[in-house]
Amino acid sequence: MPNLRQIAEMLHADAEDFPEGGEIMGVASIEGALPSDAVFASDATALERATISAAGCILARLADAFLTEDPRVIPVKDPRFAFSVLAQKLSPAPQGHLHTTAVLGTNVSLGENVSIGAGTVIGDNVTIGDNTTIDARVVVYAGVEIGARVLIQSGAVVGSMGFGYACSASGEYIRFPQQGRLVIEDDVEIGANSTIDRGALEETRIGCGSKLDNLVHIGHNCILGKNVIIAAQTGISGSSVVEDGAILGGQVGIGEHATVGDHVILGGGAGVLSGKKLRGPNQIFWGRPAQPLKQYLRDLAKLRKL
Repeated sequence: MPNLRQIAEMLHADAEDFPEGGEIMGVASIEGALPSDAVFASDATALERATISAAGCILARLADAFLTEDPRVIPVKDPRFAFSVLAQKLSPAPQGHLHTTAVLGTNVSLGENVSIGAGTVIGDNVTIGDNTTIDARVVVYAGVEIGARVLIQSGAVVGSMGFGYACSASGEYIRFPQQGRLVIEDDVEIGANSTIDRGALEETRIGCGSKLDNLVHIGHNCILGKNVIIAAQTGISGSSVVEDGAILGGQVGIGEHATVGDHVILGGGAGVLSGKKLRGPNQIFWGRPAQPLKQYLRDLAKLRKL
């Protein structure tokens, strides 16, 4: 396990200024830290609490580090992010495991160190990349392509048929072909009981580094860019696009053929009408239907006056 100086090297701090210290074996909260733990201080108040804790390593903001001469303090640009990086580095290397109750179809391709949990079903012709973990009771439909270092939590269903129908003149509905594929790129995380539909004729794609919370639904033909964040109970209708770096709050609803631009933020409960395009970058929208934040707050203030 690394000592204080080695951690500084990992996090690209000036390692020559740090004593070796003891081994750091894990991460913890400030209140629960042991001498073998690292903690982070997001502000000066937290740093003061950290310095009287038992922690063996303290990650603090560059602007706060001068407030103390405690040799355990490592100055970093973003303590919370550095803490997360360190936690991953201290985690044991993944060990592949295939539970005896998991069911694999034919022509399934598994990379190195893949773990598949109890009761999970993997369909035919599925590809799973290195160091991917699929928890218990997950269903992966046929033909799904899953990248490396993906995490799919319990109860998720990926690659199911989308909700698409053709209607006759007499009002009868028949299913429109749902024969496309689903591609989940590297470093994606999918929360418990989330569902992602395969494409109808082409593909649904979840971009590299995107993170989906529990109970999220992604409809057929949707394209999510890189590093998209989606909170719980959000639903995205078919053929919509969410571009790189967008953040969707909880219970967001997006109609079909809509576009959420790059690095757009949608506040919790926001609704995006079908075909609507919310352009970025770095714009914030809120309300039903979603409006620019300033407009939404102005309308809300007017409503209160009525």
